[in-house]
Amino acid sequence: MPARAADDAAARKDELGDLPEWNLADLYPAHDSAEVKADLARAESQAAAFAERYKGRLEEMARASGASLAGAVREMEALDDLMGRLASFAGLFYAGDTTDPVRQKFYGDIQEKLTSASTHLIFFTLELNRIDDAVLDAAAEDPDLAHYRPWLDDIRKMRPHQLEDRIEQLFHEKSVSGASAWNRLFDETMAGLRFDIDGTRMPLEPTLNRLQDADGEKRRTAATALAKTFKANLPVFTLITNTLAKDKEISDRWRGFEDIADSRHLANRVEREVVDALVEAVRGAYPALSHRYYAMKARWFGRDELDFWDRNAPLPSADTRSIPWDEAREMVLGAYGRFSPKMAEIAGDFFDKNWIDAPARPGKAPGAFAHPTVPSAHPYVLLNYQGRTRDVMTLAHELGHGVHQVLAAPNGALMAPTPLTLAETASVFGEMLTFKALLERAETPEKRKILLAGKVEDMINTVVRQIAFYSFERKVHAARREGELTADALCELWMSVQTESLGPAIRLGEGYETYWTYIPHFIHSPFYVYAYAFGDCLVNSLYAVYEDAEAGFQDKYFALLSAGGTKHHSELLAPFGLDATDPAFWQKGLSVISGFIDELEALEG
Repeated sequence: MPARAADDAAARKDELGDLPEWNLADLYPAHDSAEVKADLARAESQAAAFAERYKGRLEEMARASGASLAGAVREMEALDDLMGRLASFAGLFYAGDTTDPVRQKFYGDIQEKLTSASTHLIFFTLELNRIDDAVLDAAAEDPDLAHYRPWLDDIRKMRPHQLEDRIEQLFHEKSVSGASAWNRLFDETMAGLRFDIDGTRMPLEPTLNRLQDADGEKRRTAATALAKTFKANLPVFTLITNTLAKDKEISDRWRGFEDIADSRHLANRVEREVVDALVEAVRGAYPALSHRYYAMKARWFGRDELDFWDRNAPLPSADTRSIPWDEAREMVLGAYGRFSPKMAEIAGDFFDKNWIDAPARPGKAPGAFAHPTVPSAHPYVLLNYQGRTRDVMTLAHELGHGVHQVLAAPNGALMAPTPLTLAETASVFGEMLTFKALLERAETPEKRKILLAGKVEDMINTVVRQIAFYSFERKVHAARREGELTADALCELWMSVQTESLGPAIRLGEGYETYWTYIPHFIHSPFYVYAYAFGDCLVNSLYAVYEDAEAGFQDKYFALLSAGGTKHHSELLAPFGLDATDPAFWQKGLSVISGFIDELEALEG
């Protein structure tokens, strides 16, 4: 590490305190441990034996008894947990430094071996879906199989889109050399990028962090460095985007999905009409939300327009000190504890048991996530903590995911996973709890204004920005069906949705057209992004119910989280009197953001 970079790192440690690094030993002692080798061998042998035992027999078993079929499902669930543990460990180990050749090889090898082992299991859900409905319904009257009814129902929803067994096997095996390989290329390319900041070559996360610096020149310099490096790497990001969009089009066409986002809607267990209503509501609210707020922020800076690198700048009067890790922990756990001691207790385990990796390091995966791993273990949280108020909110967000994942785990490996739309509920709710706690502590109108502005910006980033991302993806995937897209074409599509969503008060100068390149969701999870807006609007409505609720809200909230993937969003929201199919539902959520902007305008006056 260059001397200047080392000095900067030491200074950050002094400001932030000791940042935790996760302990992955709860999964495996080390990447080269005997336990990893043994479990890989066990996964392969057990998967092969499972296929030998059950392939071609499922309908016969269902006709015999539901308990017989339930036994096979339980074995499948155990295999899912075993292979999920290996995959989770490999992914987390790799995320710690995606530029390390040892980690790269280990991650790649594990992916290949698990793909090979799981090939034996492809038959299971395909064969289940060939069982006559009446036969399966009769079998599911048995309590053992009835336990898995939500999973069986979800499998059934995929039936119209499943292919012949050999084709499914081909798709599965080629994923290692197809989409997964392109995902890995993106990750390793992004982790290896360096951005020249006044002679210091910095990784992505610290460079992005400078866009929130109080010094306008530092923001401009960071924005210029980002644009220069993104532009230099446009060919590889353009190729990755074109290839993955084509790969998805091929899969969608073979599976018979009508709309380019229908496969995501199916995975999220949400109706296309519900998502369309959300998108329409948010796009219609751009003038009342982002356009209005950024015009007001420009006035605070004494300007008619803000350069794009000033969009997330702290207010001129904001306290820009770094928030030490221990203080961030107290803020979040305190807010969680005021809502429910149980919530704070679960979140506290992440700190006390080394389930968090917080420092920003060269090569480390950018951004933040909470990984559920498997029900037989526990989740882990990755952050790139740099002491901003937004980093505290990110901590609250990811711990919300973590609490949700802990509560859902007893449903087992097949039914613990939650659709993305509902997975964002707990995370955004955790943010709202933390924000409200900080707002109560604001001693002056000016401090209240700063907190409100920060929250509005976060909500705009979560709702407006993510719907703009969704619009960009739709345009990219639609255009890719007509032929390969040039880098210029991708940049033009990006600028079109950014201009629409951010409004006239943000000047999108030269260089910003390349900023689509670093958004990982476009690569890893096409159309994931609307789930953030779904979750934010849902939580805004849910929090309003909480503020008006009598005793018992917490119990209903924990029941929602504990359901995991066993219930549809309509079932989970009904106890709160909420209905996502009602267009007014989205307007209610958006009105919370508009109300915060109203208060800021009142404070401005």
